[in-house]
Amino acid sequence: MPPDENEIARAVALLQAGELVALPTETVYGLAADAANPIAVRRIFAAKGRPVDHPLIVHLAGAGCLDRWARDIPSLAWELAEAFWPGPLTLVLKRTPAVPTAVTGGQETVGVRVPGHPLALALLRAYAAAGGGLGGMCGLAAPSANRFGRISPTDAAHVREELGDKVRLILDGGRCQVGIESTIVDLSRDGALPLRLLRPGRITPEQIAAVIGVWPEAPQPPSAETAPRVSGSLEAHYAPATPMRLVPSARLAEVIGILRSTERRCAVLCHSELADATAPHALVSLPVDPQRYARALYAALRELDQTAADLIVVEEIPATPEWAAVADRLRRAACGAGLPADSLNRP
Repeated sequence: MPPDENEIARAVALLQAGELVALPTETVYGLAADAANPIAVRRIFAAKGRPVDHPLIVHLAGAGCLDRWARDIPSLAWELAEAFWPGPLTLVLKRTPAVPTAVTGGQETVGVRVPGHPLALALLRAYAAAGGGLGGMCGLAAPSANRFGRISPTDAAHVREELGDKVRLILDGGRCQVGIESTIVDLSRDGALPLRLLRPGRITPEQIAAVIGVWPEAPQPPSAETAPRVSGSLEAHYAPATPMRLVPSARLAEVIGILRSTERRCAVLCHSELADATAPHALVSLPVDPQRYARALYAALRELDQTAADLIVVEEIPATPEWAAVADRLRRAACGAGLPADSLNRP
């Protein structure tokens, strides 16, 4: 179905006025504001309860807008943009002086990408055609449209549940097709090789190496000395309010049985078949395919989080490179699960 031009026009007007609009991307739904407007950007942080030093990713209509946001752009960046944009790859580059520090968390780098969802692209192009916000920068800051640290939304209904009237307009683009956040790579070291992988996602190190000829460095704990801070880099993130535990496949039935024997309500996310005798309080089964699993992961966690369970038990996934991005999200979700909202704001 083609984008609703009236809805897009309304969204553009709200964004130009410094308001917040939720929009779908191929990864997750984003909470968008004019990235060049520090007042609008601060509204994102307030609505999400997000720490102000946690940088935002800027979404662009195309690579032609890139030099408004980044300087000293290495040739590798253009190669990766040509290969993967529009799509779920974020490039971290040196920021231009025009980029507000509110977007970058006070850093000298900025994360940018061109989303691969037709509705997001239609909005970004209409926004650019209408002047592109303050300074004609044509960028929208759009972190996930949820309370900070909690499960990212992959459906418009999730955004309504999370933010309610904190967002003026929610553009409904259906269920997100990727389902987890973008891959982030750091090119802020003057194009030095190897690149640094700061967050795994749908775009894999193998795919990146196929374009530039070199595998990126594995993700490392970010610090002022090693790498820029980026979205989704805290140990506790993407988390349900219900405590959550990762369990090996071989012990899944045993753990469910123990919980049932102690009358604790157990919600299970698995990819193996469970015998009827081990039936938990609630169950969601996902396919043993990393891309299909990722697409459904956040909706599944959200569903289980609403079952009044005492514990969410997640069957461990295969320990192979294809599952690295999903493994990253599950590990961080388990770290943050059950924690009070204010504790997720601590680095």
